[in-house]
This record gives sequence, structure tokens and C-alpha cells, in this order.
Amino acid sequence: MSISMIIVLAVLAAIVLWVIFAYNRFVTLVNRVKEAWADIDVQLKRRYDLIPNLVSSVKGYVAHERGTLEKLTEARAKAMQAGSVKEHEKSENMLTGALKSLFAVAENYPDLKANQNFVELQRELSDTENKIQAARRFYNGNVMDLNTKIDSFPANVIAGMFRFRKSDFFELGEGEEAAKKPVEVKF
Repeated sequence: MSISMIIVLAVLAAIVLWVIFAYNRFVTLVNRVKEAWADIDVQLKRRYDLIPNLVSSVKGYVAHERGTLEKLTEARAKAMQAGSVKEHEKSENMLTGALKSLFAVAENYPDLKANQNFVELQRELSDTENKIQAARRFYNGNVMDLNTKIDSFPANVIAGMFRFRKSDFFELGEGEEAAKKPVEVKF
């Protein structure tokens, strides 16, 4: 074998190894995004599970505030049915607004605010909101890493060859300043 043939084979081997490495890096990034979304999903499920208990504890005190409870129940149902990241953004904003309305109504009922079950549910919901926010930051960081890699040369060549696609960030809707504020729990 000639030296030029060895050099050509070495260059081809280096290119093949680089393609394998780049492909595996994309697989890792995609899996991290999926894992991060699963973390958000767990916290959202916890939030959805807390809401019926919260509604039940409030029902007896605010019987004439039926519209608020119905909106909250409807927003929860829509959020649970959301499929894409964008659908989750929209439905979670609606749910947050409905929760804020419920807590605003609860301010008018001192007996409700003193109810231990209601107080505990509010505390758990507040804790869950903080966990959702942390999980969303983790998810968005992983999405940024993946999207940056997809846009970077020469990795974008591999991304195109193997059809790796950018992921959507999980953000609150633009112009919805009220939804950007955390659920406030006051006593």
C-alpha cells in the first residue's frame, strides 16, 4: 500500500469517526430535551392532581362563586389535553389565570383562608409552581443546547443528513404580564 492510500484511508476514517461522534452527540442532546420535558410533565401532573382537591375544599365556602370554579376546572381539563409545547404554553397560562382568580375569591372568605386543608393545598401548589419553573428552566437550557448545535457549522450538516430538528422553548405567552407572575398565596 502506498503512503497516499494510507493518508486517504486515515482521512476517511477520521471523517467517519467525526460523523459517528456528531450523530451520538445529537442523540444525547435530543434525549436530554425529552428527559427535561418529562420533568416538566411530572410537575404539571402534580399540579393537575392538586387542583381538584383545592376546588373541593373551596366549594363549601364559595357556593355562589360557581363561575370561578368552573373556569378553573375547564382550564385544568384543557391543560391536561395539551399535546405540543405551544399548546401547553397556552393552556398553562389559562390555568394560572384561573388559579389566581380562585385565590382572589378566597381572599373574601376568612373562614376559608383559615381552613387547614386549604392552607396546605395552597402551600403545595406554590411549591409545585416553583418546581415547574425550575423544570422549565432546565428544559429550555437543554433546548438551547440542541438548537445551538443544530445551527452550528459543521454539525448542521450532520443534523440535516439525519433530520434532527429544533425543539420549541417552553415559554409564557408574550404580552401576558399577569401570567408571568407566580401564583400568589396570602394569608
